[in-house]
Amino acid sequence: MIYKLLTTTEDGVKIFARIDDDGKCRLTCTAQNPEFQTHIKAGAELQYTDGNVMTDASAYIATLP
Repeated sequence: MIYKLLTTTEDGVKIFARIDDDGKCRLTCTAQNPEFQTHIKAGAELQYTDGNVMTDASAYIATLP
């Protein structure tokens, strides 16, 4: 599974989509979602909606609680 950054709200909240192995999105969440944090810290890939890997993902992950 991968997570894609869908959008950032006006107040700076990032919204992510979880893309399962079959290519379908079944969940959207914010970075505060415990499941999101667990998967990202374990090495799940972060991408932009265009499919490019987030080059600043490691810096972003470091900011998670």
